[in-house]
Amino acid sequence: MTRFRYYTATTLDGFLADEHDDLGWLLSQPHDEDGFGNMNDFGKQVGTVVMGATTYQWLLDNELSEARPWPYTEPSFVFTHREITPVADSIRVVAGSPSEFRDELVAAADGKDVWVVGGGDLAAQFADAGMLDEIEVSIAPVTLGSGRPLFTRPFDLELIEYGRNAAFLCARYAVKGARDAGSRES
Repeated sequence: MTRFRYYTATTLDGFLADEHDDLGWLLSQPHDEDGFGNMNDFGKQVGTVVMGATTYQWLLDNELSEARPWPYTEPSFVFTHREITPVADSIRVVAGSPSEFRDELVAAADGKDVWVVGGGDLAAQFADAGMLDEIEVSIAPVTLGSGRPLFTRPFDLELIEYGRNAAFLCARYAVKGARDAGSRES
């Protein structure tokens, strides 16, 4: 069964990037490529990736070159209202709510999982649509004070698993549902 999973890294104070979309804080942290919550193991479970325009642009600006083509072999969906020219045949640019594309995403994943790469607002849109099963986050020992938030809506989560990967505290959560800001548990 295809799961929708938000796999990402964040600062201790809950930011994916600084206000200039810089990830220097992340790239400077030590990690174990074979350790708990590693990207290699996660990637084997992924059949398609989804991202927003800011994440797509960051990849173009920071990861791609003649020697380094589009990093995903899986079908990729970019959710945006901007005009974007795909840099690979495996990229599809779409506009609309995640629920409008649910069947296409599941079909593209071909029995594997859908990876919500980023950003935090897109992940929250998937959660709002009932299309986010898990959040798997690696928390770095750094704070930024401001920037791009990990998640942009109040949601209740349930801790499933946690561990350490070098400098990171890694946690996997089930998404339980939208949090009612008006109610409080005693």
